[in-house]
Amino acid sequence: MTQSKCPICSRPADAKFNPFCSKRCADVDLSRWLKGNYAIPGRPAEDEGEATPSAEKSGQKQPQDDPD
Repeated sequence: MTQSKCPICSRPADAKFNPFCSKRCADVDLSRWLKGNYAIPGRPAEDEGEATPSAEKSGQKQPQDDPD
């Protein structure tokens, strides 16, 4: 079996901190998650005035401006 490498520093991983080599590297990874560095990019949020695709598909009516 091949020994995996730490995704932070590339040293051999330690079973105690798997997949990291040390508590320090595990903490660095946790910090990156908490700061949002690993966020998956998504499509931009829609403007409030536009209908959402899920509402259109489900047949829900969007609020309309009152003509009065």
